[in-house]
Amino acid sequence: MFGHMKNIIAAAALICTAATVSAQGEYSQIAALRNANRGISGLRSTADGLHYTFRNGQGIAMRGYDGRPDEQLLLKVPFGYVDYAFSPDERYILTAAAEGSRPIYRHSYTANYYIAEVGGTPRRILEDARDVSFSPDGRTLAFARGNNLHLYDITTGSVKSVTDDGEWNSIINGTTDWVYEEEFGFTRAYAFSPDSRQIAYLRFDESRVPLFEMMRYDGNLYDKAYSFKYPKAGDTNSTVELWVYNLADGSRRKVDVGPETDQYISSLGWTPDGGLYFFRVSRKQDRFEIVVDRDGVQKVIYDEKAPQYVERKSADDVMFIDDDRFIVREETSTGYMHLYLHSMRRGRLNAITAGQWEVTQLAGSDGKRVWYISAEPSPLRRTLYSIRLDGRDKRRLTPEEGYCTVNPSKGMRYYISTFSSATTPGIVTVHTSDGKTVDTLRDNRPAVAAFGKRPQKEFFTFTTERGDTLNAYIVRPLDFDPAERYPVLLTQYSGPGSQEVLDRWNADWEDALPEHGYIVVCTDGRGTGGRGERFKKATYGRLGEIEVEDQLSLARYMARQEYVDPDRIGIYGWSYGGFMALGCAFKGDGLFKMAIAVAPVTSWRYYDTIYTEIYNGLPQENAAGYDDNSPINFAERLADRTRLLIMHGSADDNVHLQNTMELTRALNRAGKSYDMMIYTDQNHSMMPDDTANIRQKMIDYTLGNL
Repeated sequence: MFGHMKNIIAAAALICTAATVSAQGEYSQIAALRNANRGISGLRSTADGLHYTFRNGQGIAMRGYDGRPDEQLLLKVPFGYVDYAFSPDERYILTAAAEGSRPIYRHSYTANYYIAEVGGTPRRILEDARDVSFSPDGRTLAFARGNNLHLYDITTGSVKSVTDDGEWNSIINGTTDWVYEEEFGFTRAYAFSPDSRQIAYLRFDESRVPLFEMMRYDGNLYDKAYSFKYPKAGDTNSTVELWVYNLADGSRRKVDVGPETDQYISSLGWTPDGGLYFFRVSRKQDRFEIVVDRDGVQKVIYDEKAPQYVERKSADDVMFIDDDRFIVREETSTGYMHLYLHSMRRGRLNAITAGQWEVTQLAGSDGKRVWYISAEPSPLRRTLYSIRLDGRDKRRLTPEEGYCTVNPSKGMRYYISTFSSATTPGIVTVHTSDGKTVDTLRDNRPAVAAFGKRPQKEFFTFTTERGDTLNAYIVRPLDFDPAERYPVLLTQYSGPGSQEVLDRWNADWEDALPEHGYIVVCTDGRGTGGRGERFKKATYGRLGEIEVEDQLSLARYMARQEYVDPDRIGIYGWSYGGFMALGCAFKGDGLFKMAIAVAPVTSWRYYDTIYTEIYNGLPQENAAGYDDNSPINFAERLADRTRLLIMHGSADDNVHLQNTMELTRALNRAGKSYDMMIYTDQNHSMMPDDTANIRQKMIDYTLGNL
């Protein structure tokens, strides 16, 4: 629950952007427009499933799902806070203070924590702690500090250490190492048993993981190296063990996770009847297992294998619904992501969903039906359905065509939906489980309309020279005249399983360009998501080959349109998109007049094990897949007419500045000219310090060079 600090910081950055950027109708307006599309912050369902809590201007409030005007202020919080959590009995509220909080990596941070009874006054109980949560009986808090796991007794205020061998860059207990946090997306690596008598936790031994250093400047007279363990593709990962600690007597036991140590334990938890489960993933990520441990006796209750890889599963993709049955979202069986009902005793029972479309989210279940979001109407859209566990009586619950996300109540009696489309900003509504609308919490249409009429996305498809039909969108100036010729910017990400061409409302820096007479176009090429396993895995083992082909096809397609100036086509991307922008700029042989690459990967040899190896195999076994499409190795093909801007944060712990430095070495040796912006001490997102600066720079660079 305490895992969204970067989102809070980003939101704060957007709020203040309009005051920090000169009002020239540029990114400041886009940021203000984005801020006008507001959601409901901090939504939580109460245990009875009849009420929800949320953040308001004073603190933490509660309302009933039934729509009655009965809002109650549960806790007045006299300070800024990052996040909050209720104890299971809802007697206490835990808050993480914003002041004094410090981000670590993408999801992780330390903070000072306060606790209060509902209606009481918060008091500080923990300092510089992370990954804090309540035990099921509400008597204990578990937290991590100094690479060790600890327990805080709420009644006495005493602290007991579960582990004492934690050491920076060596041993981690109860939280994850860098690569697990980044790629498996979780940091709390422990779980209380349902009876609160035991706590299971992961122990990472990263002593043999190679050490990476990046310089920090921080306005000091002498710079300082920040050192952390980062396993690049093909290198040594942490050895991960699973332990169980007994809270009553302090004893512990090591859980058998199998004879293989070069593997991943990507999740852990407890089944409803008290069995400890964990996810086991092979190093090549071509096998995924769910293992249940009961007092040292192991049983594999789920085993999935795939020739290339098994798509990574989080805890959200597996749902235990009673003491025997559980649901899994997987694509290996049919080539499309679907839901399947399994028994811990009997194996697979039946498919719940089926068809040539993707289930994108397992939302919830009441033990009889399951609620899910899918791309059944179109890969561009997300729609909520419910269906019986036997696969019958499917009901569509969101009739609108667009993009829907949901926040379900406990027991699935209600859900809160956030809906938008390319032409409709976010609308937040409350519904009963059968889809009936109970209340409208927020309708952003009036606030967004106040900005005036703006260019809208138009969706289309085109066919590449190889015969592939790709989804795309185009944004034209409001005064578009088909008799004129316009410059075009291609924007894309293109990473495996990603999607940018979606029927949902958003706004970013590119949306300033149509105001200046530019066209913006985007396509999801082969390798992206929403269209099944075969389409997505087409890029396996050769990242940057066919995705580049598809972007070049789009550029050539646009160049043939009568309303496009074929000499003024540019391309932009960030991270994987930056890798793609470079590949297109170099392999395009002058097709592009301009390219912008932000925080780009320039060789997959420089990126981490989990992400890179699942999509590209190990470099020891697939050297060509790593080298043949590395922009470093064909930098000499950058055409003289192509203006190139490379931007990178010097403290990017994710895609290291090393990527850009090695690329510039190759460009320099080839005698190429380019532009570069370095953002000192900034991470991969450039948030919050340079959120506006970098986007305004991209607007200015495009206007000046395309």
